[in-house]
Formats: sequence, C-alpha cells, structure tokens
Amino acid sequence: MEMEVNLFALPEVKAKPDIRELTKLNGMSYPSDEELIMLIINKGTRDCPVEKLARKIMRCINSSNQENLVQNLMTINGIGETKALSVAAALELGRRRTSFYKATINRPSELIPYLKHYTMEPTEHFIVASLNGAHEILNIRVISVGTPNRTMVHPREVLADPVAEHAAGIICCHNHPYGPCIPSIADMNTTKLLKEASSVLGITLLDHIILGKEGYFSFLEHDLLHGDSDSEPNSEKESEEKKTAQEIRKTNVLPCCT
Repeated sequence: MEMEVNLFALPEVKAKPDIRELTKLNGMSYPSDEELIMLIINKGTRDCPVEKLARKIMRCINSSNQENLVQNLMTINGIGETKALSVAAALELGRRRTSFYKATINRPSELIPYLKHYTMEPTEHFIVASLNGAHEILNIRVISVGTPNRTMVHPREVLADPVAEHAAGIICCHNHPYGPCIPSIADMNTTKLLKEASSVLGITLLDHIILGKEGYFSFLEHDLLHGDSDSEPNSEKESEEKKTAQEIRKTNVLPCCT
C-alpha cells in the first residue's frame, strides 16, 4: 500500500546558526580567530567562501609585520584595499585597547597614557584599574557613565570585578569633561567611601585620579588619600605607618598593596 506524503506537513529544518547569531548569543569571546575575521570581512567571493577567505587572511596575519600587513593582505584574491584596511584597523584597535595588560604602574602618572582617550568624552566616565600585588594592571573597566558634570558610583559596582580577579589594589579614575581637574566635595566623599569599602575586602585603594584635557589630579600626590594623616598616632605601629605614608607621598610612588 502506498502512502501519501504531504511535504508541506513536514517539520521545517532550521538552518545552522551562522557565526553572527552564535556570537550574539554567546558573547565576543565565543568566536575563534578565523571567525572573528569572518565577522570583520562579512562575506567572501564567488570563488572563495568567507570561511576559506578568513583562513587565508589569518595565514597572512601570522606571517606579516605591522608595516607590511595591508600590502600583504591585498595580495589575497578577494581582498581589496577596503577589506585590508578594515582588518588592519581592527587589529590596531585591539592592540591599543589591550596594551595596558600586565603593565607595571609605580606612579599615578604612569597610568595616564592608558586613560587619556577618556578626556575627549563629553560626559563623565568612572573607571577602575585593577592591579595585582606587583602593581601590574589586570584590567581597566568603565563602571558608570554620567552627565557632563556628574556620575554616580556604588562601592559594590566598583569592587565586584576586582574581587573576582583577586586584585590586590585598585586605582579609581574619572574624567572632567569641562573645567579644571579639581576634586569636588562629592569626589572627596566618594573617595573616602571607596577607601573604607575596599579596605574591608582586603583591597588597597592606591589612588583616585581625575582626568582633564590639560592634565590630571592625583589624590595620592596631593595628600588627600589619607584623610586622617594629621591626627596623632595611637601606637608605635600607627606612627610607623604614618611615616611610611608620608615618605610615599613625597616620591609619588604608589604604596604596596596590603
């Protein structure tokens, strides 16, 4: 007996999700290097599908220097000037935004090159740099974005990631889009609150830096990080700690993470 098959009643077979859908679902850490290239170039050619073209580009990247990368990419069939520049620009942007990793920070001024691009922002950004016990940068994160003259932060938001990273210390920063790099009363109160909260968690607040177009302001360098520096020490240990803190501020060297 023959059976009639209704083709329209068969369940629809879904196409395999492409890399764009998988990346949106799983985050930017999901794609492989070749798949990241696929996202950049978007499509291949009639004779060379995007997967194969991405493999060729990766081989070219691995065998090229920064100076000749664009020229070498343009020798690949299907890669013109626009795509070659797009790939090179993506690599350069990644290099610039991750150049801080494992950089050692001994003085507040040494962190400024990794943050100076925030001085061009029209609104206040509150940023936290996490450091390990050797003062190497673990990460730099934007905690909040506010208005041209204000941004709100909470110790929970500031300290959550440094705790997860087992950071020994943090440097807090925020930009002043307009006007001089002078701390407000709110800035000073926020610094005091963050210092107390980080101390409870065993993380040292090493400095709070205010960034401006004309320069920067360091709480450490201006002796504002230790609000009780003028009080009399209650013990020999406190006297020694006070003396050490004063010596640190004279040299503008970041203190050791406790």
